Amino acid sequence: MGRLTTHVLDTANGRPASGVSVRLYALDAAGSQGRRLLRDVVTNADGRCDAPLLEGEGFAVGRYEIVFGAGAYFDALGTAQPQPPFVDEVVIRFGIADAAQHYHVPLLVSPWSYSTYRGS
Repeated sequence: MGRLTTHVLDTANGRPASGVSVRLYALDAAGSQGRRLLRDVVTNADGRCDAPLLEGEGFAVGRYEIVFGAGAYFDALGTAQPQPPFVDEVVIRFGIADAAQHYHVPLLVSPWSYSTYRGS
């Protein structure tokens, strides 16, 4: 059975990003801006969530959005940033096309850049 996972890596400091807010939303199928909050968690010491963001019957084909609180994470570390921060809330919109697969959406982030990919 499929599941959705994530982790956050702090590329500026070369370590997992602990304490990052991760909010997962389901987006409406019509493609408008409607969204519904599914999970609101914080990354652990390994930069991961303690459980999959979605799994079981809740893991379904559809459009989703993850919002990572990167700016607040770097503020908490005392990282010098302009205000407002250049990288603040990182929003990743993606689709799940096959509910039998594992979808992994990692975030590599610094105060100046971020990247993601579909991991395994």
